[in-house]
Amino acid sequence: MSDTFKNKRALVTGGSRGIGAAIVKRLASEGANVALTYTSSPDQANSVVHLAQSYGVQAIAIQADSADATAVVAAVEKTVATLGGIDILVNNAGVLALGAIDDFSLADFDRTFAVNVRAVFVATQAAVKHMQPGGRIINIGSTNAERMPFAGGSAYAMSKSALQGLVKGIARDLGSRGITINNVQPGPIATDMNPPDGASAEMLTKLMAIPHFGNVEDIAGMVAYLASPEAGFVTGASLMIDGGFSA
Repeated sequence: MSDTFKNKRALVTGGSRGIGAAIVKRLASEGANVALTYTSSPDQANSVVHLAQSYGVQAIAIQADSADATAVVAAVEKTVATLGGIDILVNNAGVLALGAIDDFSLADFDRTFAVNVRAVFVATQAAVKHMQPGGRIINIGSTNAERMPFAGGSAYAMSKSALQGLVKGIARDLGSRGITINNVQPGPIATDMNPPDGASAEMLTKLMAIPHFGNVEDIAGMVAYLASPEAGFVTGASLMIDGGFSA
């Protein structure tokens, strides 16, 4: 266990499972006090909180649907009130709705945009009011922002592409304040929602230069780098970690 993030305060949205839970664990293991949001699985969220606390840090779970802008702002404010501030924001919460353009519902489109794009803007806007120089904002995007090799993913790809423009613009707003913002763009990663032996796994693996799914720890490692002092000169970037899926 290192102390890279000792006394730092972090909020990870969608931190109760998968990539989000791995990020919470990694930041806590390096000394950060961590808040995480979840939508509907308190037992999972509390399990991640207890794991984080086992590293001797403070950790809390906050129920907040990222589609609800008011709830997103409230989660940031509760993080600040409970942990005493916020130094690291990881916008990890996301949804995936697939469907052909002919019959993709407007409700699915609106929720995709609300969670994958608007919530990132809202959380960032709320968090930077409390951030000091050295603050870090990291969004979990997707390799599909640059490559969507199968049908049905138009709305999802659009939402993740939007984050690329968002970080470029916000990087300009925050650079003079010593705050960085970047995207991490995962490719196929082994989670319970995307198992390496799932229905689409063979197709996805064939598209990769490294022919196997990544692990959630791979993404958490990139997030930890971007959150660290070493990454102080990295901002406005969208960094691929996809085993060559987009190569």
